[in-house]
This record gives sequence, structure tokens and C-alpha cells, in this order.
Amino acid sequence: MSIRPVLSANPSQPTLEGAGVHLHRAFGFQEPEAYDPFLLFDDFRNDDPRLSAKGFPWHPHRGIETITYVLAGEVEHEDSLGNKGVLGAGDIQWMTAGSGIMHQEMPIANQRGQMHGFQLWANLPRDLKMTSPNYQDVPAVEIPVIEEDDGTKVRVIVGNFWGRAGPVDGIAADPLYLDISVPAGVTKTFQVNTRRQAFAYVFEGAGAFADAAVPQGVLLEKEVAGHEVNIRDLSGNRTVIRFGEGDDVRVQAGPEGLRFLLVAGAPIREPVAWHGPIVMNTKDELRQAMSDLRNGTFIKPAH
Repeated sequence: MSIRPVLSANPSQPTLEGAGVHLHRAFGFQEPEAYDPFLLFDDFRNDDPRLSAKGFPWHPHRGIETITYVLAGEVEHEDSLGNKGVLGAGDIQWMTAGSGIMHQEMPIANQRGQMHGFQLWANLPRDLKMTSPNYQDVPAVEIPVIEEDDGTKVRVIVGNFWGRAGPVDGIAADPLYLDISVPAGVTKTFQVNTRRQAFAYVFEGAGAFADAAVPQGVLLEKEVAGHEVNIRDLSGNRTVIRFGEGDDVRVQAGPEGLRFLLVAGAPIREPVAWHGPIVMNTKDELRQAMSDLRNGTFIKPAH
């Protein structure tokens, strides 16, 4: 067994997207090889409905898959295939854009003004970039939840973990996507396939991931629920942690506990030509996509 080292731990950055949605971007549009096969990760959590109300009006996608996970509020969606629906708290949507799809996503805050959720973009390999578009909505009740005796809780969104399989399948990157809660003071190890690239995204509480660098010699020790917590490089809300190679991810929860997403996927290792929501392998393919948009031929017949 080898613990994955931490290559970086960075705060996500405030960004405006869509028609003016305030969100935080953990990564995207730079160094796609760093998170390969993942391209972008956005945290669109807001407690003021005005910051998300304008939403993401009609826009194109080609060459990628998107995974949307809603924590609070709702997201109304509609696409060029004639599909429409509403994602509620705890729901998942997986969309394969493939050869091309137009869609829109309009957030709706709950009664407390909250609109919380995440969107992850996964790249498609060359031989699947022009596949027919497809999607599925998965309600929260279909997502398995594993609860350990120490209070650790894992929602298995995608992939197989601790004997349970997530309801979303058929994603080219063959990812693992987990929503993990670890109680205060608990140290936990999570197995991740050695051949997968992996990252974690903290969105509640804080914790220390193995092999994190100690900032300026800081070492915090606290007594939490009868356990001594030795916390190095405490990673808190809206921090993305990128891991190196290894078999396991180890984390020690801080005094308030910890909730984070753990995501891993098989690298594609192909060239990336990227323009906004369109991701191809070459600049010629990108130019063709732009031409298709101008000529009204972006949406291809199903095959």
C-alpha cells in the first residue's frame, strides 16, 4: 500500500460564468494534462439568489461529458434533443455532449436563498468525440450511501467503492466520484486505482491530506472527541487537492469534521484543442466546430 502524495492544494477562484453566475472555479482552461481526463470543475454555491438567477442560457457543447451534482436548490434544464427536467437537492445529471448539443441550465434557489452545486467536465477520447449525444438524470434516492461505524459517510455517485456501485455509468473516463463526510478527529484511508489521476475538493469543514507541506512550520494539535488531531496544512472550504501516484488517499478530519468530493479517472493522454465548451483534438477540428455553429450544422443526426 502506498499513500498518494499531495502535489498541490489551492483555493478555487471566484469567476463569472453563463449570463452572470457567480461561482468558484477549482481548475479549468489551463494545463489540461494536470487533471486529465478532467478538464474543469466549478463550484456554483451561493446563498444569495441574485448571484445565480441569470443562469446559463442556451450554449453549445462538443467533445466532452458533464456531470452536474446539486446539493441545494434546483436546476431547470433543457436541451436540443427535446429533453427537459429539474434537478433537485442530491440529484445528478450526466450528459455526453459528443458530436454536439445545445442546452441551458437555470438555477433556482431554495426557500433559504441557497443554490449549491458542482459541475465537472470530463474529456472524451478521439474515437468518441463525435458520438451521439446522450444524458441521464439520477434522483438522489438512487445514489447509494455507505455509513461506517466511526461516522464516515460516502455517497457513491459514479464508480464502484466499498462494494457499492454508483448509478451513473457509461462515462468514457470510467471515473470514481464520491461525496465523503468524515467526523471530527477521524483519520480515514480511501483506495483509488493506481492508474487513475485523482483530486479532492473540500466544501465543508477542514482536514489534512497525507504528505501535505507544512506552511511556515505550522503544526496544530487539538483534542477532538477524545482523539488527538495532528493537523498539517489544513485544507478548508473550496480547496482543491491534486494527488500524485499511489494506491490510497488518506485524510485526517479537523475539529469541525470534513466533507469533500473525491474524484479519479483514467487519463486519456491525447492532444487538447479547446475553445470554451468545445473540446477537440486539433485546431482544424475546432475550426470545423465553429463553422458548424455559424452554418447551423452543429447538431448532427443520431447514429
